[in-house]
Amino acid sequence: MGLVILAALFAVEAVNAGQTVVFLDGKAVPANAVLNDVQAEGVVHNGRPALRVKFGISDWPSIFFKAESGVWDWSAGEGLAVDVFNPEREPVAFCVRVDNQGADGRNNCNTACAFAQPGQWTTLNLRFRSGRKEKFWGMRGIPGVGPLAEGTTIDLSKIVAFQVFLPRPSKEHTLLISNVRLMGPSDYEISMPFVDRFGQYKHATWPGKLRNERELAERRKKEETALLSPPGLHGLDRFGGWADGPQLEATGWFRTEKLNGKWWLVDPDGRLFFSIGVDCVNFFDRTFVEKREDWFEWLPQAALSPTAEGERERDEFEPAVGYASGVHSMAEVIGGNGRTFNFYVANLIRKYGKDWQVRWREISCARLKAWGFNTIGNWSQHDVLESNCLPFAVNIRIGGDFRRIEGGGGYWEKMPDVFDPKFAEAAESAIEPVAKKFASNRFCIGYFVDNELAWEAIERGTLASPVDQPCRVEMVRRLREKYGSLEALNSAWETDAETWNDLRVPDSPNEVCQKDLDEWVYVFSRRYFDTVKATLRRYAPRQLYLGCRFCWTHKEAIRAAADVVDVVSFNLYKREIDCGEFCGENDLGKPVIIGEFHFGALDRGMFHPGLVPVADQNERAASYVRYVESVLKCPAIVGCHWFQYIDEPITGRVHDGENYNIGLVDVTDTPYPELITAAKSINSRIYQRRMSSGN
Repeated sequence: MGLVILAALFAVEAVNAGQTVVFLDGKAVPANAVLNDVQAEGVVHNGRPALRVKFGISDWPSIFFKAESGVWDWSAGEGLAVDVFNPEREPVAFCVRVDNQGADGRNNCNTACAFAQPGQWTTLNLRFRSGRKEKFWGMRGIPGVGPLAEGTTIDLSKIVAFQVFLPRPSKEHTLLISNVRLMGPSDYEISMPFVDRFGQYKHATWPGKLRNERELAERRKKEETALLSPPGLHGLDRFGGWADGPQLEATGWFRTEKLNGKWWLVDPDGRLFFSIGVDCVNFFDRTFVEKREDWFEWLPQAALSPTAEGERERDEFEPAVGYASGVHSMAEVIGGNGRTFNFYVANLIRKYGKDWQVRWREISCARLKAWGFNTIGNWSQHDVLESNCLPFAVNIRIGGDFRRIEGGGGYWEKMPDVFDPKFAEAAESAIEPVAKKFASNRFCIGYFVDNELAWEAIERGTLASPVDQPCRVEMVRRLREKYGSLEALNSAWETDAETWNDLRVPDSPNEVCQKDLDEWVYVFSRRYFDTVKATLRRYAPRQLYLGCRFCWTHKEAIRAAADVVDVVSFNLYKREIDCGEFCGENDLGKPVIIGEFHFGALDRGMFHPGLVPVADQNERAASYVRYVESVLKCPAIVGCHWFQYIDEPITGRVHDGENYNIGLVDVTDTPYPELITAAKSINSRIYQRRMSSGN
């Protein structure tokens, strides 16, 4: 049920039994609204009182509502819902944030975002992170709500404000805001079980939803028949390079070359190659079933029984059953340990029989070729890579017991301390076996080493670390050498450290301090890239170093990468690419490859659209084309890889709870027809479009 909020701001009207909806009066902007780079007025839209808000061009234009009495007590609520109407002709990204005192966008607040679709109302439902036990644990998006709010745990009895804002709009947008309401527990009730035997959402229907195993067999036969006569190569060589294009030097290995102002990969036969790839061509994603048994309509006995693996009765779905331990993200309910199940593998067993692994690999390779992809991307199974069905990139992660920057943060983990001697040893241990495995394979484009590291932690985290942190020791050594004394450094930085051990980065560094910090980030980053490259060259001297897949970064880390790697890689989750990021004054002097991008929707039984949400499958298809077109126009970029091949489990993948609609195929191994049709269309024209682009 809805619960009354903001009584001091709005007139309250009971609309339906069991629900109270809060209306604006349609005449004026509430007195406690703060306008940040926006203009607002009260309106009535089709009989509905609302605020019309014109958002300006700035980082975070917002309309911000403060609690008049200091705080609101929302303890009775489970979430906040806001209705937004978009009168424009394109989707508009918007967000809602709820604050405790001290909110800074990450801490002491909860934030949820959505796309307001053109010409219609969109409801954003922000489910609070309040420290209460979450029934639907281990999931980034939950049934009946969608994505969970981002942020830290907040105290619902001490809410000081909420706001509606736009995330860094590139132009002005106007939205109508109405019907702000606090949601109660009954608003989130879902009948159990809510997952059917195929791993699909049970309580909804949609085009393509699998109904029975007979239908699964029919889909297999229909697709195999279609793939028996795959489209021709249409002017491509054996690697997927442009056979009808220029003939360049054939070195027998992939390399890079700049031709007429545009960067390209060049395949082993000397043909231009633009890498259109797919990540995660694997069947690894599984979900916890431990203490969730009532969520599922069906599980095999092997997944339900806690009996030791060697003692339980084996059945045909045994390959889909597993156990995970040491999971420290979103699995606290079970202490990070528990039984798992892989619905995708179960469906492969149903669909292809006892040889399901071989048949899956064959059909996956045939699909990707037929869909116009020419690269197997990161985190794909080694048997797929070794089949040489397509050129591929290999991923390597450097792990080990080396120290990390203790004073810095990190989304996945803290930044490795490259000045710890154990880091170079760990790089050797990680790179040697993988590089040796693929060093003689001419279909191997090169190696991505690491992924989305915490580069932003270097600048401040180094001096915030313990005094024996190796990188801190090195940074202080360099500063002492430069300034000679702490007094001289304090004078230059305008700081007041009493000892070198007390030295920290000031909250607002002056120009001299910032220059020193930038130099340090470059030195640190250069050591990382030099260490990795030297190790790769020892074991795979003829293949490309594809960088570290930047996500969170620092300009000096990017500069260091460009000075060392063969191709600079970024994971760029955007609606399209702005070529100005890599051209003109931002030209890196090296080619760029995009390691990840995707779009997702909530119209096919999924609970989270991923990092770039869109309205539906048709918009996913259109977004794919728009993104690839923008990439092809950018002379610095030599490829882009879709993340990922298969949708994530609707109840969340084991290690972090992601349950995104980001696959080319769904959990039943059924391709998304809208997305595939769009991919085939643009993928078949990449070389002509690339060569004819005017940039």
